[in-house]
Amino acid sequence: MMQPQTCPAVEIQCEINGKPYSYAVSPTMSLLYFLRGQGLISVKEGCSVGECGACTVRVDGVAIDSCLYLAVWADGKSIRTVEGERKGNELSDVQQAFIDEGAVQCGFCTPGLVMASAALLDKTDRRPLTDAEIRRGLSGNLCRCTGYQNVVRAVKKCCKG
Repeated sequence: MMQPQTCPAVEIQCEINGKPYSYAVSPTMSLLYFLRGQGLISVKEGCSVGECGACTVRVDGVAIDSCLYLAVWADGKSIRTVEGERKGNELSDVQQAFIDEGAVQCGFCTPGLVMASAALLDKTDRRPLTDAEIRRGLSGNLCRCTGYQNVVRAVKKCCKG
């Protein structure tokens, strides 16, 4: 019987929430498990196949499903999780809007929705968005607790104009 092959660790350097990191990771480790291993537990494991968005983080400003993204691909990149959205002791405007509009239910999907919302707002330069544009922009993020209208209102609250 053949023994399973082990892969040598790969050294990566990246920035996570504004701080430099240097780690040796397995070439098969997902970014999700890497980030959770760093204590960033806002990054949730939901479906593990890129369907639910609970693990959404931003890599170089782009919202990605960290369950599908290998940690080695993060080498040289800037990663932001919901923990990095705060400005000192102040919540980001997106985080505050989620609270103000009651867009937080059980909280499992909330970090991913916040990250996807922030990425959508940055991508559209915070111009006023229609409900349809917001729903389409957040379509990869699922929530079992809400009808999404509060999330849409929270995103609209962060638009300019």
